[in-house]
Amino acid sequence: MAVSRRVFLRTTLIGLAAGAVRPVFARNDATAATPGPRLLGRALDALQRHQGSLAHRDVMGIADFSLPSRLPRFHLLNIADGSVSSHLVAHGRGSDPGHTGWLERFSNEPRSQATSAGAFKTDSDYVGEHGRSIRLIGLEPSNDNAESRAIVVHGAWYVSDGMIAERGMIGRSQGCFAVAQSSVEEVLARLGPGRLIYADKA
Repeated sequence: MAVSRRVFLRTTLIGLAAGAVRPVFARNDATAATPGPRLLGRALDALQRHQGSLAHRDVMGIADFSLPSRLPRFHLLNIADGSVSSHLVAHGRGSDPGHTGWLERFSNEPRSQATSAGAFKTDSDYVGEHGRSIRLIGLEPSNDNAESRAIVVHGAWYVSDGMIAERGMIGRSQGCFAVAQSSVEEVLARLGPGRLIYADKA
């Protein structure tokens, strides 16, 4: 029997506090607004593994790229109470060359325009071409070119419910975590510098 999103996450986080970070609980797949158990387990493992590099462990971002881009697959997880806020997020052109709406591959290569997998640390925020944005530092071999590739979190016009209604999917980024303009202020405010984002497929 599936449990609610809140109960699932709260139970998992209690396990994290006790040192048991690999969850074994079910989720309600009808919502598609909760990271799956295996992905959540890997994300929480990464939070523990990289805790020495992080200034804050109260909120983390989890990007579930096993889902299509039309679904809210970027989850802001509150570690204290297990609550989740889920948002649309684009993947890179190089990860989906046919623009199907599904991420086909990850890459850490320069000029690949692809999304990278693994744990990222949020760094300084700034105002640039896409408005307010936050820089990312890759913490693993799978994404350690993030800084040199200028991989950031930013808002984008092509990430919207209107785009989904028109095309059945959102647009693609150049490898950045592009979120809706309506979400960017919340995402950047809650993720601030010194927190973890974990990206992968379940």
